[in-house]
Amino acid sequence: MTHWSSPPDRLDFDARVWEVVRRVPPGRVTTYGAVAAAVPPPDGVLETTYAAFGARWVGSAMVRCPGDVPWHRVVNARGEVSLREGDGREEQWGRLRREGVVPGESGRIELRRYGWDEAHGRNCR
Repeated sequence: MTHWSSPPDRLDFDARVWEVVRRVPPGRVTTYGAVAAAVPPPDGVLETTYAAFGARWVGSAMVRCPGDVPWHRVVNARGEVSLREGDGREEQWGRLRREGVVPGESGRIELRRYGWDEAHGRNCR
């Protein structure tokens, strides 16, 4: 059994991730896991392995994304900005707020309200 710490063809995987993220419309967010679900497992990677690592691989792809990818529209599964203070957290929140995405009372983004579902090209739920 092969264990993967990164996709076998990182450049191809990253390009597929960025393609999905580019489709997230302004005023909507998606999650690392949802992006992973929209990208098929790379050749040679078992679905169970991909389920375990896919969201992390998406996160790594987002760190390397080109300037035309709306990176700020990807959040974690709890609707939280994953960046730490000083790492672009305030910039991400600023970009989201300018697009009309505001945190709920919990300080998290309400995914039922702002979430975007790649599979259907629309709001979640």
